[in-house]
Order: sequence, then structure tokens, then C-alpha cells
Amino acid sequence: MTAISHIPPRSGVALELKCGERLRVIDPEGSQVSDMLAYARNNIDEVISNGRTFDYEETIALTTGNTLWSNRSNPMLKIVDDTVGKHDFLLTPCSEDTFKHFYPDKPVHRGCFGNLADALEPYGIGPDAIPVAFNIFMNVRLDKEGGGLCVDPPTSTAGDHVVFEAQMDLIVGLTACSAYASNGGTFKPIDFRIET
Repeated sequence: MTAISHIPPRSGVALELKCGERLRVIDPEGSQVSDMLAYARNNIDEVISNGRTFDYEETIALTTGNTLWSNRSNPMLKIVDDTVGKHDFLLTPCSEDTFKHFYPDKPVHRGCFGNLADALEPYGIGPDAIPVAFNIFMNVRLDKEGGGLCVDPPTSTAGDHVVFEAQMDLIVGLTACSAYASNGGTFKPIDFRIET
């Protein structure tokens, strides 16, 4: 088991996770989203897929017991513990374009997309290889009548966590999200730990 690592607000990291190891993602202060990506360590063309996951898990409400699948229909990460039970796998990582579109009166930030691209670059993963992320703790509400999406503040409180068990050797990208709406207007850190 490694020590707890800290992702400062509005930044991101990349890490390697071996098959069978667990990744604990912690919201240390509450109401903070973390975008997560996963790639097969032996072939970065195999990547986490929201469409395959929704199809095979038969739900968009992913929590303890559910598995996140790859674009090649292989299990990548199993959720083994989840104290929140509310996450998003619909929306793409925020980017400079996101800020220009939704926050024209705010300073432009490179967002989770830019942070992930920078962190994953040493592994040979370019910006065009970044798919929809699994947005840990993100609270997206669906309008059942009209199909609209609404981003509400996360319901996570200080110390809440999700634990994923790797189903293959992985490269994982992880952020402390930068978008105003996703985090209730504030920016806080994310903690994580690799557990064997």
C-alpha cells in the first residue's frame, strides 16, 4: 500500500496500476470532482469506454459492483467500494473550449482535458486519444421528460471515496476538476492511494 498522494486543485496526474491493485480516490474536503481515464498498459489504443460500459452494465448509475469496460469489450476497472454512489460517465473532460462556451466572463483554463493531455503525454497518449472520462463524484441530473442535462454540485463530503480494482495492467489519468459548475463554484484537491 502506498502513501496518500495529493492532486492540487485544477491539476492532474498519470499513474500505472497493475492488475489486481486497487485505486482509492478520495475527496478530502468535499464537493470536488475527479475525471478519470484508463488505458491498457500494453496497448494504449485500448481505452475506457462509456458506451461499452453502459451497454454491458445495463445502467448509467454506476457504483459498487459495476465494472468499467474498454472499447475492446474487456473489463478494466471494477468498483469495489463507493461511499457516494453518484458519478457521471456522460460528459467529456472540460477544456479551454468548455470555458469559452460556458464561462465567457471567466478566465480561460486548460481544464481537465489539458491537464490529462499533459500528464499522459509521457506515455505516448495524445489529445485526440482522450475519450469521455469517468467523472468521479460528478452530479449530473437528467431531465426525464425532455432529456436535458443539468450539472449540480457534487454530493460528496469530506473523506468520501471510491475504490477501483484493476482488471488489467493500466495507465490511469486522474484530475482535480477545473470547471465551475461541476464543483459547485469552488476548486479543491483530490487525494488518491494505490492499494495492493
